[in-house]
Order: sequence, then structure tokens, then C-alpha cells
Amino acid sequence: MHLSRLAHMDVDEIAWRAKAAARIAWDRFRVSRTPAAWDRSELVTALSDDLTLDGVRSALDTGRWRDAHRALGFHIAFTPQRFALSASNHSTLAPAIRERFPRALAQATARAENILAGRYDLLGYRDLTFRHNGTEVDWQLDPVHGREAPRGFWSDVPYLDPSCGDHKIIWELNRHQHWLSLGRAFWLTGDVRYRQRFLTELAGWMEVNPPLTGINWASMLELGLRCISWLWALAFFADLSTSDEAPWIVDLLLGMDRQLTHIEQNLSYYFSPNTHLLGEALALYVCGRSLPLLRGSAAREDLGRRILLDEARRQIASDGGHCERSTHYHRYTLDFYLLASVVARITKDRAAAEFDRLVSRLADAARVLADDRGEMPQFGDDDGGMLFPMTGRVPLDIRDSLAESAILLNRPELQIGAPPEEAYWLLAHPMFAIATGGPARPERPVEAGRAERRRPRSAALQDTGYYVSRSPRGDHLVIDGGAHGYLNGGHAHADALSLTLTVAGVPLLVDPGTGAYTVDSALRDHLRSSQMHNTLTVDGRSQSIVKGPFSWSTMARSRVRRWQTHRTFDYFEGTHDGYHPIEHRRHVLTVHGDLMVVADLVTAESSSALRAADRKHTASVHWHIDPRWRVAVREAAVTFTAKDLQCQLVVPRGHIERFDADKETGLGWRAPLYGAVEPSTSLRISHQDRLPFWMASVFALNRENAVVEVEFIETTDVSLALRVVRRQSVDEVRFNETDEPVFFEHLPLGA
Repeated sequence: MHLSRLAHMDVDEIAWRAKAAARIAWDRFRVSRTPAAWDRSELVTALSDDLTLDGVRSALDTGRWRDAHRALGFHIAFTPQRFALSASNHSTLAPAIRERFPRALAQATARAENILAGRYDLLGYRDLTFRHNGTEVDWQLDPVHGREAPRGFWSDVPYLDPSCGDHKIIWELNRHQHWLSLGRAFWLTGDVRYRQRFLTELAGWMEVNPPLTGINWASMLELGLRCISWLWALAFFADLSTSDEAPWIVDLLLGMDRQLTHIEQNLSYYFSPNTHLLGEALALYVCGRSLPLLRGSAAREDLGRRILLDEARRQIASDGGHCERSTHYHRYTLDFYLLASVVARITKDRAAAEFDRLVSRLADAARVLADDRGEMPQFGDDDGGMLFPMTGRVPLDIRDSLAESAILLNRPELQIGAPPEEAYWLLAHPMFAIATGGPARPERPVEAGRAERRRPRSAALQDTGYYVSRSPRGDHLVIDGGAHGYLNGGHAHADALSLTLTVAGVPLLVDPGTGAYTVDSALRDHLRSSQMHNTLTVDGRSQSIVKGPFSWSTMARSRVRRWQTHRTFDYFEGTHDGYHPIEHRRHVLTVHGDLMVVADLVTAESSSALRAADRKHTASVHWHIDPRWRVAVREAAVTFTAKDLQCQLVVPRGHIERFDADKETGLGWRAPLYGAVEPSTSLRISHQDRLPFWMASVFALNRENAVVEVEFIETTDVSLALRVVRRQSVDEVRFNETDEPVFFEHLPLGA
């Protein structure tokens, strides 16, 4: 295996890996001889040659840590703002948020009080307590599974091994993004307990996480996100009116410099050259631009800028979608470039215009994918994390990122509703004028006609492979016709030709999400399988076969044959080879606000394969239902009810089975957030026959014209004709594997 991997490496990769291995070996030797520890005096060499820092250097040279702390505080306070937030924003921003978001004060206080009590809401878990043997916060503990990661040299920590616990839970706490919640509460309430909690946690973290030691030094992305959190903390808590006993600014800057150096030396060029590399580059760029007082900042910002721009050409498709084909990681990418653009604007960097263009492309794709409530469909992995989780917004709700993009780019068509509170924090700099009622003033009226013109229409992200049908009342259908992920498909699912559907703003057909990564391999593999997505399986097989938690041994290849949009209907036709030599072809016709017909043809990839396939095959179409709907199954029909909405599913062929939290099949479960696995309802429609054969699912979306009966009129190996008898009409639908792909006729009842 190692020889095979080596054979596929080019000279640059071999040289980079050899250099990294040598440096890691040397560092391991040094740490084994002299245990790693923080040394405040080392900050002297980490500071730039700026003459205004002479007082800081003098204090550090003589061990006067508190004097150095105060001098650094004054330097930070009286230099121009270079990060998204600065202490100078406090007097304007805090009153504006209290006025425009009346519930923010109570919400911020409740979140901060939980943290004071040692309770953390992370990923899909609530009220986690990270205490072990009386420790206030055990930074290596996974409290969900009761396991603790070893504290050896960083590259020797087997963080993917379940014996260490779930590394995602450990790392989520160690991102220190909950410090943003403490900062929010401190600014809105003035309660110094929230600031003191930050100081206590910073000191405790540095005490048990010396350089190059333990799981919290093992992932460069995690170090990068932590450094960005420390920048936010510096803006929130560097309060000159407070006389601090501990020289925490000295410690924080020393810790940031050492972590940023570690990132520079171990970038994920060849390990995870996806959003991991983007996040690491973002940290180098943002910290470099924001902290010119550190000697390494100029080189770091240059390196981070170059990677962000170079990787955009690899990772962002021409349609603006992220190449991992995960809507969650698309959101990560948009937020990364948003923060880069904000800092570039504030610091007048030459890359600002290019970052703006990237934000525009990513935001365009996000707006296509998001429904009219601002929620994204859940395609691919969802690790539960975010760049900016200050207020508790769920990751699929992307209204904050879209509002920030709209304000930054002066593109109001991207925005859904008034700007959320997060936009005020990210765009706090006076140039954006958000807190003073500038371009984002939420009271500004929008004319009804203009709002209607801004409503997105049906569209496709053809490079990324998502096809989106919309209706005026808020129906939102997304079909996955794209490639199986990026590179080794680490964050992809076996979901070729699957779809999600929202009806009048209420999700109906949903993706099951991501329950776990490495700590529960059975759950990980199950939630990625084809049967857990709204698509078709053949003989119980999955379209793509997993090989470890982040790779695949086989990957289905999809191809979209047709996509047509019209003001009253949309039509999609695609195919994939995941069941070779059997082929699955899917036709989807949606009549806006009225009807959706999904027709699946199970056939062979060639005439010779068709002749050889003389045995019967079992095809199963799966539909996974959002828990907000009540489900009633009666023979060949299913009724869905939610509030004042009612929909139907009627099938002319196949046996319908319902599963609710079924342990034997694993159907009837979903993970709306990483780690939160909850019961739901799954439907399976199965039919056994010789190839080729068709299956059809007819969804009536208009309760006033419910479906009475669906019947096959004609089926051949190249066509399917259906008669749909309804209360007020009779519809005929014909799907053809020819140049005339679809026919639809709607006749009033009795005509």
C-alpha cells in the first residue's frame, strides 16, 4: 500500500513529506528530552521590530509580565482596527443590537450562564460537562463516550481511533468558539463574570496544552479555527479599564504565534486539501493581517492569501458550488471567504476585490440551494460545526451568511429577510455602517413588486450537480445529479439521483444527515448508504461502497441527460452506474405547487447485459420524511399532514412499507445535527421483476386536488405512461427515453 501511494506522488509531494517527516522527528526527539512548556520570554523574539513595542520588549526581557500585558493592551487599543471587531466598536454596536434585537440580551445571558455553570452546547449535544477528576475543564475529554485522548506528542495521537473518544466533540470545545458567546454577553450586559470565565479558561487551556502536546495540536484546521476565536476574544476582552492580575494578552499572543507557526509547518497540502486547507489558510491570512505586531505576520498573510486564491480555482466550481458536494462544507467555504473579504476590506489589502468575487460566486450558489426560509438541503456530510456560531443558529440556516454577503457586495437579492444579529458583529467596522443604520438598516422597506422580482427561480448548478425547482408558494425541490464528492469523496454520501423536497416552506423529504464520523463506524456507514437517501436501491445494494470513514472503494458515476425549466413546471432526467451492469435512470417532473412525479427505470447498461440478465431483481425506492409531518399509510397511498398542509404519495406498483425508528433495518432515523440521532419515518416501496421495469411515485402537493388513483397506461423498456385520476382533474404523464422525453396533459374532471 505504501509503495502504491509513493508511486502516485510527484517530486514536490515527496520533498514536502520528507521535510515534514524530518521536522516532526526532530520535534519528537526534543520533546522527549525536554518536556514542552510555555515560556513568556519567547514572545520577545516573536514580536516585530515596530519601535512602539520597545516598552513591551523591555518588560518581557526583565520578566515584568504585567507591565508587558498593559503595554500590549494600550498598543492594541490605540492602533487602527484591523480585524472584524475591535474594542472601539463597543459603544456603537452594543446599543444597536440591544435596540434592534430585543431578545438578544436574554439569549446571550442564558448561553453565557450555561458556560459559567460548565455546561456546553456543542454540535448536536446539549449541556455537556467536561469535568474529570475534579478538573474545571478537561480539554482532552469526550464526555459523551467517557473517553479521554492521550497526551503524548501531537503526531502520535491516534485521534481517529474510537478509543480516544469522538475527536469531533473534543475539538469542538477546543475551538473556543464559545468565547464568542461570552464576549457577546459581556458586551451586551457588562457583566464581568463572563470576561473572568474567558480568562480562567485561557489560563487552564495553556496549562494543560503545552506546545506540540496532545490531541489539540493534531489538526491544523482546529488550530486555525482556535486562533480565529482568540482574535475575537482579544477584541471582546482587551478592556483597558480593567486591572488584570494575569498577563493574559502576553499568553494569548505567545500561544497564537506558536500555533500559527505549527500550522505553517504542517499545512494540509496532501492530507486534506479541501476545506481543511482553506481553513488553515484563512487563519494564517486573517491573523497575519490583523496582528502586524507579530514578526511572522507578513509571511503568514502572504502564504494564507496565496493558498486561498489558488485553492479557489480548484475547490470552487464555475457555478459557485464547492467541489466536495456537501452543502454544509459549502457553507463553511462561503464563511471562510466572507471573513477573508471583511479583513481584506478593513486593511485595504490588494486581494479584497478577488475575495469579493469569490464571495459573490459562493453566495449565488448558496442562494440557489437555500429555500425561501434560508435553509440549505442536507446533502453530503454535516459535521455540525460553523465558523461563527455566536448565537446558536443551526448550520443549515444560512440567512446570516447571505445577509453578510448582500451587505458586503451591495447585492440585496441575496438577502432573506432582515439582517440577523450575526451580521452586526461581523460587519462592525464603521466602513460597513451597519450599526449606525447604513446599508443594512432592517427598517428599510422593500416594495412587494421588487421583493417578488428578487425571488429566485428554478435553476441548476450544473458543474456541482444540483438541480433546483421552486414554486411561488415556497416549494423547493433539490435533485443531486452531480459527481461523487471531491478527490476521494471523503465527505460524500451514496446519494446519486437523490432529492429533497420542501412543501410551502415545510421540509417533507429530507436527507438523514451525519450522525458520527469515527466513533461509531456502523452508524457512519449506514447514514451514508443509498437506502438512507431519497433514491432507489437494487437488490439491497448501495450505489457506492465505503472504504473507511472518509473514502470509498467504488463510487457511482452520475450523468444528467436533461434539465428543463418553465414558469409552470420543471423536468429532470439523469442516470448513474452504481449498480453495474444494471443502470438506474430517474425522471422527475414537478408541476409548480401541484404535482411531483418521480419515475425510475431499472434497466441494463447495454443490450447484451440486458439479454444476460434473465433473473428477477428487487428495486426499492426510499422516501425519508421530516418529523414535522404525520404519516398515514393505506394500501398504495400515503397521506402527509403538517399544520394546515396535506400531501399525498400514491404508487401504481410496488409494496409500501413504513419504518419508524426500526432497529433491524436501520430505517426511520435521522441526524439533524452531528451527534443528534432521532426517530423519524422512512417509507420503502419495493417491486421485483425482470429487467427492464419502471417504478413511479406520484406526490400530490395540492390538497384541493388530491389523487384518487394512479395507473399504468403503458410501459415499455423506453417509455412509461401514467394516468393520474384526481378530485378535480385527470392528468396523463408520459416519460420517454427518446428525444421527446416528457409529455404532460391536465384535463378538468369530465372534460
